[in-house]
Amino acid sequence: MSLRKPRSFSINGIGKRDNESKRKKKAAEIFQALSSSPVDVAALRRMAISEGGLLTDEIRCKVWPKLLNVNACDLWPKPGPELRENNKDYQQVRLDVQRSLRRFPPGMPDAEREALQEELIDSILEVLKKNSQLHYYQGYHDIVVTFLLVVGERMATALVEKLSTHHLRDFMDPTMDNTKHILNYLMPIIEKVNPEVHDFMQRAEVGTIFALSWLITWFGHVLSDFRHVVRLYDFFLACHPLMPIYFAAVIVLYRGHEVLESECDMAAVHHLLSQIPQDLPYETLISRAGDLFVQFPPSELSREVAQKESTAASTFKDFELVSAQQHPDTVLRRRFKEKVQQAPRSSSTAAIVRTRRLIKLAVMGLTVALGAAAYAVVNSALEWAPKFELQLFP
Repeated sequence: MSLRKPRSFSINGIGKRDNESKRKKKAAEIFQALSSSPVDVAALRRMAISEGGLLTDEIRCKVWPKLLNVNACDLWPKPGPELRENNKDYQQVRLDVQRSLRRFPPGMPDAEREALQEELIDSILEVLKKNSQLHYYQGYHDIVVTFLLVVGERMATALVEKLSTHHLRDFMDPTMDNTKHILNYLMPIIEKVNPEVHDFMQRAEVGTIFALSWLITWFGHVLSDFRHVVRLYDFFLACHPLMPIYFAAVIVLYRGHEVLESECDMAAVHHLLSQIPQDLPYETLISRAGDLFVQFPPSELSREVAQKESTAASTFKDFELVSAQQHPDTVLRRRFKEKVQQAPRSSSTAAIVRTRRLIKLAVMGLTVALGAAAYAVVNSALEWAPKFELQLFP
């Protein structure tokens, strides 16, 4: 009788198998939601928000159109050469696209990359031509290229068109007034969570200009790993248009100790914060951003930030009316409530009391003090004209 060698197990091996099992289970739940009649968009939003997001680009091709209520059977035909003729945006779009080499996968053959860049130009010009009220801005192509690489040109154009008239609408005004308005949400969020960091940044007069490229490119311009970019897009597509500013606040809060240890000077703090570490704990930060949205919703913050009727926060209500079963805020509130219920009684009670106390804090007027240089940058950027060359996007 032969003795077989005992089978060995490693903790790492078990962890990998558990993780793979979770991924398979989540993928099955996503496909089940997709195959429902009607499609269970609420479940898809939960999947996009929860840990791991939508898992693969193949799944994103199927889910992203559902999250934006885009019909895959009703896509625009490919445009002809007339699209670029006498187009006021063509030259600036072409220049920006030509500078976007790092946004394409490393090792991609030049011919394939150049073909994709031509598709990127056409996608942008199509959206702008169909929506004359929209104005191109530097950084817009960073968002469009993400969709192009995931879902292809025709679907990317349709998704970006919907996104541009809703989530990105404020960034596409002729001036940056509404963009600045959204940036003004950043400091009140930071103040509610960590007043010490907030006060330090106020004393440094760093303002919020460091987060501009984060916000208007959905972090696509500043993150080098494409996996992290699409994971954030899963999250943002499933949530309120202001969620990117909550995520920006979470990044600052996560680096709070670095901020407090830096020199209390506008240039020093701006340089520190504008350099995003590439090894951030993205899932933790996504979860935290969702929690902060529930604790300090835009409606609460709007008492401290003068709100305009034309912001994406208001247009999102119209978007919800045409997107059946799409309730991202409910998803986030449910998840936050579950977290509180799962926490020990003493700590959860303390958290609730602290949350209520923070929500009741009266912060009068605008809390963002822009330093002289940052203020000059913002004012000089009121018109996103083709001649705008302030190197906000190196």
